Amino acid sequence: MAVKLERPILMGGIGLSLGLWLLQGLQHSASEFGQLVLLSLVLGSTGLWWWKQQGTEPLPLSLPPEPLNQELVETAISQTQTLIQRLATEIATEDSRFNALQQQTEQLKCHLQRTNLHIALAGHKGVGKTALLQRFESDWLTQQSQTLSLTEVSATDLNTPIPNLTAMDVVVFITDADLTDPEFKILSELIANHHRVLLVWNKQDQYLIGDQPVILQQLKTTLTGVLSSEDIVAIAASPNPVKVRQHQEDGTVKEWLEAQSPILAPLTGRLDSIISQEQQALVLATTYREALALRQQAKEILNQLRREQALPLVEQYQWIAAAATVANPVPVLDMLATAAVNAQLVMDLGAIYQQKFSFQQGQEVATTISTQMLKLGFVEMSTQTLTSLLKSNTVTLIAGSLVQGVSAAYLTRIAGLSLIEYFQAQDIPLEASNNPSLNWDHLKKTLQTVFQQNQQAGLLQSFVKQAVNYLMMQFKPKQTVESSVS
Repeated sequence: MAVKLERPILMGGIGLSLGLWLLQGLQHSASEFGQLVLLSLVLGSTGLWWWKQQGTEPLPLSLPPEPLNQELVETAISQTQTLIQRLATEIATEDSRFNALQQQTEQLKCHLQRTNLHIALAGHKGVGKTALLQRFESDWLTQQSQTLSLTEVSATDLNTPIPNLTAMDVVVFITDADLTDPEFKILSELIANHHRVLLVWNKQDQYLIGDQPVILQQLKTTLTGVLSSEDIVAIAASPNPVKVRQHQEDGTVKEWLEAQSPILAPLTGRLDSIISQEQQALVLATTYREALALRQQAKEILNQLRREQALPLVEQYQWIAAAATVANPVPVLDMLATAAVNAQLVMDLGAIYQQKFSFQQGQEVATTISTQMLKLGFVEMSTQTLTSLLKSNTVTLIAGSLVQGVSAAYLTRIAGLSLIEYFQAQDIPLEASNNPSLNWDHLKKTLQTVFQQNQQAGLLQSFVKQAVNYLMMQFKPKQTVESSVS
């Protein structure tokens, strides 16, 4: 779903509120009054003009996902347990991370029975989270019969995402002005992850009384189909004091600031309703997120362990490809000539990532990768780059085939690293696959990304140095023999 950011009401409200503030702060002469009214109208019109000039670009915002039930949550827990059991079979030594994951996973089913709830007051800096938290703790929280915990979470600026809210049952997302693009994205992520969200417009007292319901309705209209209108409320957690002016009998004027009571009823009333009616649904959603989060942690640990096994294989096969190419040079480097070497690399990497390729399947994958490299121009670009780097080396060893050997090693390395990145980005299968299939579009994108990352000058120079040293060691005895014979 795409929604449109529209800011005319708030821009106009800001202009009118500023005009009102100026009006209250200055003398009440007729001429000044006229000037200030004019200023207010100009500012309000400027807001409207700004809106018309900007246009409204649609932003993608996730629709609420399908409701969760007990069966779906228990399935997620079971899958997480299976993945952690697999981690136990692959881990070689005692790992504190694994022990922590195992303990947390065992507690997940117990979480389904809990009655206490966790509420997060989330939003960016300066929206009034602390003031609202203090109001809740002093008034609303003490009236609750159920155990509730309140947590304030914040991002340091508008471009920083809100910290992890996985364990929060309800997220009270606070804004003090029109929603920004980053806030829309945060809302989208929260909703997509089964969070129970309330959108709270705080500091409504800073706008004209007549504008307040219009602004609130604009927020509700913007989020139609995403959040129900009941879940979008306006409050004033710590309203600004109001200046009171009293004319005395002697003709003098007495002025003072009078504190205003907070306006929290719309929010506390909605929270009371959610807590009393949606307890089980909240717990199910949070437990589901916790199961997915533990699964992701297990995946990261598994990927790290598997990567440590895979990288030495890539290095081994890159040198095999280099030696084979130097020993049997071809007029023009063709990655298809190293397909047999790369086929075995595909099989060995697949075995590490529980993707069992046959030799024929390995050949097909290796050939397709080689073909993609040729089409993308990687062979030509790498050969030209490596040739220029090799010119700086005073190497006479089989000069014609040296470039081909180094290039074969480099491209084999790119293929291997791309496969590692591709496998690690996929969901880890809960059972080993004997007939794996690859998403070629994703693999092509991964090839391009890995190739670009490895085009840095420092990395290329280091690789060329390693490759030349390796080939010198492999073929120096042969060169010596040939020299003595001649």
